[in-house]
Amino acid sequence: MARRLVVAALAVAMTLMTALSSAAAETLSWQHVPVPAQVRPQAALNEAVAFGPDRAWAVGADAVGREAPGFPLVLRWDGTAWQRQSLPGIGWQGELLSIAATSPTAVWAVGRDSAGGAHLLRHDGNSWHESRPPRGVVLTKAVAGGGETWLIGSRDGVQVLLRWDGRGWRDVPVPPGSVYGLHILAADDVWAAGIADTGAAVSHWNGQAWQQTIVDGFPRSAVSSVLAVSPTEVWAGGTAGFVGGPPGRPIPPLLVRFDGQAWSHVTVPTDFGSISSLTPATSGALAWISVSRSQKWGPPGSNPPFVPGPDFLAWNGQSFTEYSEPAVAGEGDSSVLRLAPVPGTTTVWSVGRADGPEGTFAPRILRFG
Repeated sequence: MARRLVVAALAVAMTLMTALSSAAAETLSWQHVPVPAQVRPQAALNEAVAFGPDRAWAVGADAVGREAPGFPLVLRWDGTAWQRQSLPGIGWQGELLSIAATSPTAVWAVGRDSAGGAHLLRHDGNSWHESRPPRGVVLTKAVAGGGETWLIGSRDGVQVLLRWDGRGWRDVPVPPGSVYGLHILAADDVWAAGIADTGAAVSHWNGQAWQQTIVDGFPRSAVSSVLAVSPTEVWAGGTAGFVGGPPGRPIPPLLVRFDGQAWSHVTVPTDFGSISSLTPATSGALAWISVSRSQKWGPPGSNPPFVPGPDFLAWNGQSFTEYSEPAVAGEGDSSVLRLAPVPGTTTVWSVGRADGPEGTFAPRILRFG
């Protein structure tokens, strides 16, 4: 009798555990998080950075019209909701393109006004203020890591990289071609993703010189994101090359991996789209990939021939799990997806812009975990 009771108890416990596990699995999905009501129509977000569960920043542009450039937009997450931040003394029209930080008291955002002029904003832990940008440089991106902050931009039409030395911005040599993204581990350990004359390129900076490798030699291929896990594990993502085809033809994604000896292609479970972000877990290993405009081939004979593909791919060290963004009433799919992990947690933010009615667009914030 006692044995039967024990067996029955174990069966009940296993049933409860299965039910709880199933319920937990059902809640593990990307969720839409609303933007503040003060954000006006035709707004968009370009990038975000997080410091913890109750502190994150996102930047972009607000009140963009068909003929109007809009205004710089900064949002802050306080652990409960996103709040719009005031920018005293910043009255120019334009947008903020990128944000990066080495700490909550050293946050940088780069922007561009309606005349094409560069702007550099800094948050010191209390407020945002304008910081003098490097002279003659048009800025496109800020990147931070390993206690370092670098800028990507151009001077007289030639790309430049600049490093903050604590007092000012100093030029760093640029690898051949163009750089679209950086992963900074230290001042003498920086990885760059981009494009060279012969294809998609990844370069490594050792503090003295760049060593560049063509990771995909097909015409027009490029990588825009790079994640260095260790000297024997580096990832880069972007778009594969193509030749010919009608205007607007979908382009396949490109994901490559370095094992310390050579680069190899990694198959992803979608046929078209652009890998726009690679983000790590708390361990530093690859955790998530975002794919903008993801599409798959539909069943034979289907019209149109494409079906939606996964917007996010979770990597467990062996394979990918596919996730789609949630439907948002009155809005279409996201055209831009930029990931920002929350340090010390499994939570990840995605910010960008979504399609709106009649050719308009709307800001989009999503969260996993």
